[in-house]
Amino acid sequence: MEIEEIKFSQIASQRIYSEYMKRVKKATHSLSKEDQNDIYMEFNSHIYESLQHKNNANEIDLLLDVIERLGTPEEVLKPLVADKKLEQATKTFNPVHVFKALVLNFTNGISYVFFFLLYLFLFAFVFLIFAKIINPSEVGMFVQNKSIIAMGYIKTDDNENVTEVLGNWFIPFTLLCILVFYFLLTALLKFKKSINQRRK
Repeated sequence: MEIEEIKFSQIASQRIYSEYMKRVKKATHSLSKEDQNDIYMEFNSHIYESLQHKNNANEIDLLLDVIERLGTPEEVLKPLVADKKLEQATKTFNPVHVFKALVLNFTNGISYVFFFLLYLFLFAFVFLIFAKIINPSEVGMFVQNKSIIAMGYIKTDDNENVTEVLGNWFIPFTLLCILVFYFLLTALLKFKKSINQRRK
């Protein structure tokens, strides 16, 4: 969707406006196109409406006043972008969006750092898959005396009566664990976001 730019009578005003709106676009570039357009239109309409009350004021001065009231896009839009990104992540379950959302929300509470660390922990499972391919005898789910003693890497030479029970099923099992934990974590993240919205 093409958003019509505001036209100014003075070249300097047009330049200031264009530069400001470029900064708005840049500050929201990580969001979906729809969210980018919504925020852009909101800023654009606010500037346009404010300029309608000129009262013979100088155009450039009026524009600068409006921009000053709106604030620096990089700072003003930071919490909004973080919130929108989190919404996008929990809707799509896209891991790239999830990680970006968590990084953007680091300053919004320790819980987001905790979630980030939990997601990073999932990479340990990915590592186990590759480790199993490279060293199948010492990577897996190990039992001793009918009890699970480890899931991961273990020196079988140093442990008597230790048996790896999953064999070739270890990789599918690990992939299943990754998927289950990923969707569970993202569902919890979505739940946390809904709680935050209720508090607002």
